[in-house]
Amino acid sequence: MVRDAIFLADRYEVIEKIGSGGMADVYKGKDHKLNRLVAIKVLKKEFREDEEFVRKFKYEAQNAAGLLHPNVVNVYDVGEDRGLYFMVMELVDGITLKEYIGKKGKLSSREAINIAIQMLQGIGAAHQAHIVHRDIKPQNIIISRDGKVKVTDFGIAKMVSSHTVANTAMGSVHYSSPEQARGRYSDTKSDIYSFGITLYEMVTGKVPFDGETTLEVAMKHLKEPIVPPTHYSPYIYHSLEMVILKCTQKEPERRYPDTDEVIEDLKRSLIEPDGDFVFIPPLATSTSEVINLDDDDWDKTRSFDDDFVDELDDDELVEDEDTAPGFGKKRGKKKGGRGEEINSSMNKVVKVLMIVLAVIIGIIIIVVAGNAIGGCTGPGTTDSSGKVKVPDVVGKSEDDAISALNKRNLGYQVVERAESEEYDEGIVFKQGTEAGKKVKKNTRIKIWISSGKKGENVTVPDVVGKDEDTATQELADLGFETTVDYQNSDEVEEGKVISTSPAAGTEAEKGSTVTVVVSKGEESKYVTIPDVVGMNVNDATAALTAAGINQSDITTTFESSETVGKNEVISQTPGSGKAPEGTTVSITVSTGPKDVSVTIPTNIVGNSQSNATSILQGAGLNVNVVYANSEDEDAGKVVKVSPGQGSKVKPGATITITVGQGSGTQGGNTNQ
Repeated sequence: MVRDAIFLADRYEVIEKIGSGGMADVYKGKDHKLNRLVAIKVLKKEFREDEEFVRKFKYEAQNAAGLLHPNVVNVYDVGEDRGLYFMVMELVDGITLKEYIGKKGKLSSREAINIAIQMLQGIGAAHQAHIVHRDIKPQNIIISRDGKVKVTDFGIAKMVSSHTVANTAMGSVHYSSPEQARGRYSDTKSDIYSFGITLYEMVTGKVPFDGETTLEVAMKHLKEPIVPPTHYSPYIYHSLEMVILKCTQKEPERRYPDTDEVIEDLKRSLIEPDGDFVFIPPLATSTSEVINLDDDDWDKTRSFDDDFVDELDDDELVEDEDTAPGFGKKRGKKKGGRGEEINSSMNKVVKVLMIVLAVIIGIIIIVVAGNAIGGCTGPGTTDSSGKVKVPDVVGKSEDDAISALNKRNLGYQVVERAESEEYDEGIVFKQGTEAGKKVKKNTRIKIWISSGKKGENVTVPDVVGKDEDTATQELADLGFETTVDYQNSDEVEEGKVISTSPAAGTEAEKGSTVTVVVSKGEESKYVTIPDVVGMNVNDATAALTAAGINQSDITTTFESSETVGKNEVISQTPGSGKAPEGTTVSITVSTGPKDVSVTIPTNIVGNSQSNATSILQGAGLNVNVVYANSEDEDAGKVVKVSPGQGSKVKPGATITITVGQGSGTQGGNTNQ
């Protein structure tokens, strides 16, 4: 359990918990070595106990730490302390792209492109460093307060290698590529697919594939065609839609080869919103490009290629009897020979074609005649003016409304999904063209879908004791917005819900905010460490014990100082401020300036004048010689030293030696 105010690696101070993910908890911290705020991601207990996962986590985090880019949340350090495996990252003041989309509903084409280009610059930098992110999703994109977009969570990215397969992927299934869902090799194009799904969500407010289980969602990525974004957001740029569709092709070879090409097309989309410059390569087994059609294009499709037929002249459609293979009396001289076989086969083909042609002509005659006499007036046909009546779809479910419009050869456009005064979620509450009005076939009718009744009350579920992610998801499924507060608790396990506001069982309006209170674990007891630098060591010790720090938790070391007086505190660790009880406080005390004195040697007295002078000068001292009467045996020898032998003096000090001259000799003095 990570507690506030602890230090990791004797460098990173944990300040407070700011979030929790699937595999790690995130804390706001401070790097005391570089004096900056950081984010500290600590692996959850269940992952810390998996040695193989820890090994991969450390290896991959070290790789990510080498990735420095303005559009990437940079990883500064990775380490382990007391069984806690942690990653130190850049702390970004902002919100996730998921939260941003939630607040705005959907983004405009221009804003989405601006965010997308910054995302791609960060992803591209990783790809150039041979790192595949493999978990690109709005939750892993952060938008800072100054508008900078940063890609985060490279902690589960894998270095590009032949072993990078999707069966080790932990990315969200809503954004996973088809090859990841199949358990196959995933490379940089998997990131481009996930980016495309994220861009889809930016402009529509929803993911293209959803379901009740992860398996169901994964199968949709594999099998179902993607619904064009204009189905939900008709006003986005056409060229932007084509970029999204190219990024999200199910076959990797049909996507963009790299992020640079995506950026190039996105920039061009800003200049040519309606441009048709995005090329989607055809399937490997196809001879033509696969094209995604919107509602306006369906009336332009035909059962055969009219343009191709129009280009042919009569000679190409009907061959000359004498030259066409299988026709004419000159072909197939032998009965039962090759020519007769061809002739027989061609006759069968001609008969079939004639029957089909007759049926088509018959249908055309019936339709034309019916329109001429007004006999074909069913709900799905046109009148004599070529128009159809618009059905009343208000009050119908979305699927029933679409079906009713399609039966009359009409398209549709969902303008908005919003709360309704009258209708439940999923019901059409407004249509743009009034029922009964005649419009041209293939006209798109605007419809508005209810997202639920205004003011509808929902019972707040009991999520106490559940983990944070489960609780917030359960509330979101019922239509609530959520905010999370963290509190200490001696009774509720860390990461589990303590309470909600409004409380469980309370009726609250759908769409309103429920505050979820999550446990930070037992509350640590703190003491406030005073600043004792500059104080006398005795006064410092007294101040620390008065603050509640045990004498046994105070350690003292001594060192010399040229600037701090003797017995005064030079420094302390940790510095002043709050710290958990039991924290050891170390103080360093001055012993004053270093001792640089010189000791007068003890072999001066009794030595000759010249020897004594040499010894003293060798010790860095000056010598003053005086002479005095002495016994004859002491003549020429030192009989006295001032200061005395063994005394300590400063370097360069003058030492006076007295030299004996024997009785009756006149004394004097000299400097040497």
